[in-house]
Amino acid sequence: MPCDSRTVRAAELLHVLGVAHCRDRRPAEPSGGERQRVASAVATANAPRVLPADEPAGELDAASGEDVFTALRRVSEELGATVLVVPHDPLVSGQVRRTVRIRDGRTSTETLRERGREGEEFTVLDRAGGLQLPRDHVERNGPRGRVRLTG
Repeated sequence: MPCDSRTVRAAELLHVLGVAHCRDRRPAEPSGGERQRVASAVATANAPRVLPADEPAGELDAASGEDVFTALRRVSEELGATVLVVPHDPLVSGQVRRTVRIRDGRTSTETLRERGREGEEFTVLDRAGGLQLPRDHVERNGPRGRVRLTG
């Protein structure tokens, strides 16, 4: 097999994503988690600045899902891509460094976390001055009706 720059790049990406051992396998042979990581390698082949991942572990068991998220963190750290994950499972949020929630078409909250630590949640003030409080905060603590701001 000739060793051109594309072959070298493919080998590098498969290594970064932890699936170099799948290089010579046919598409049906890798496990579900391995297939998801190979798909991530394909998606990063052209060095995108942003890598969208819609439910990347949605059909996987917990261990395989963890492998996929570990691989996506490596993509971010080693290849410099921003990985944009769209989860439907709230537990996925704990796998990422930054979570942005969207409510009614607007950014409502942002949570920043350091690896292995609980995150700090921020409410976002939009360009028009709109403020969306997290739903669970409002349900727990109020406010109801009008709010007085002092300053």
